[in-house]
Amino acid sequence: MSIYLDHASTTPLRREALEAMLPYLSEHWGNPSSIHRSGRRARQGLDEARETVATLIRAKPREIVFTSGGTESDNLALSGVAWAASARGRHIVTTAIEHKAVLQESALLGRHGFEVTYLPVNRDGLVDPEAVAAAITDRTILVSVMAANNEVGTIQPIAEIGSICRSRRVPFHVDAVQAAPFLPIDVNAWQVDLLSISGHKLYGPKGIGALFVRQGTSMVPLLQGGAQERQRRAGTENVAGAVGLAAAYTLAAEETTHAAETDRLIGLREALLQGLVATPGVARTGHATLRLPNSASMVIEGIEGGDLVAALDLEGIETSTGSACTTGSVEPSHVLLAMGIEAERARGSLRLTLGRENTAADVATTIEAVTRCVARLRAAVGKGEPAQAPAAMSGAPSV
Repeated sequence: MSIYLDHASTTPLRREALEAMLPYLSEHWGNPSSIHRSGRRARQGLDEARETVATLIRAKPREIVFTSGGTESDNLALSGVAWAASARGRHIVTTAIEHKAVLQESALLGRHGFEVTYLPVNRDGLVDPEAVAAAITDRTILVSVMAANNEVGTIQPIAEIGSICRSRRVPFHVDAVQAAPFLPIDVNAWQVDLLSISGHKLYGPKGIGALFVRQGTSMVPLLQGGAQERQRRAGTENVAGAVGLAAAYTLAAEETTHAAETDRLIGLREALLQGLVATPGVARTGHATLRLPNSASMVIEGIEGGDLVAALDLEGIETSTGSACTTGSVEPSHVLLAMGIEAERARGSLRLTLGRENTAADVATTIEAVTRCVARLRAAVGKGEPAQAPAAMSGAPSV
């Protein structure tokens, strides 16, 4: 029996979400753009899913665009807004620790004549809202800051940044893919204009996501073709996926509201961190308290993170070195480097992200297995036990 501790990568599909999807994979299989009975029934399911997602983030149904996932949502937010506003300005502000879906799309825009400012973060992975304010110019057409980091779990001051952007009349995009399962989202309180979520991060299906686009926000579609999604995303909609996303998100939001599951995850996370940072050479990364309830991340001296992940897999424990989207890369995490952690130490990163099925017994087993595997890997490369590292990873000075 394996212990799965990689929920920031993906989550198992909830039974309730699957059951909600099944009718749209069997009898209600019509094209929602068709006007006959089968099409109308599919359209009803799609409309209900749109209304559910909108309600959960305090938006209007017409402001929800269904996409293929978080990456497409991020790409559409950045390029869609950038090209729509290119005549009045070509400056974008983001951070150095965003998901690659934002960073690579920003780089692509940079190659097409846009200027991108990548803001630094402090040693906890936090961006300074005042740095956002200072970076905005009269040519700035978009600010994009993630709500919670996918590698170290740090939660950003989104409402404060949103207030700055609103006062400067600059559209504000938030990648909330990791935050949506755990944080109550109110697009009006946060003062955001675009917001990305993904189904498979919150126990929904893969291949479905959503982008909130505030009414009045100009956007050029990335996909050309039909007039689906109010002409913002061409292509026949994934009705079953949208229904599954709505069902899974509803349950996740209920758990967030009642706090019991959040408190349970925080307890497991703290036990996991405390048990592991007691080992010499192990230091937590990310903010101590402003972090996702399920996220435990660290760097471990004297080992390669990929080697440790492989060793733990043989022990039946599934973990990650960081973002699943960069697994296999020999380069250290861009997030850890941006936090001021030296490249050599960053290569020893480990990310453990808890989920609904994890228990205190899983935590105890994981602590014992990590400790044992680290000792074995250090011995294999002739590195002894290092001096005790601080509980938190020091990096660059605070911004």
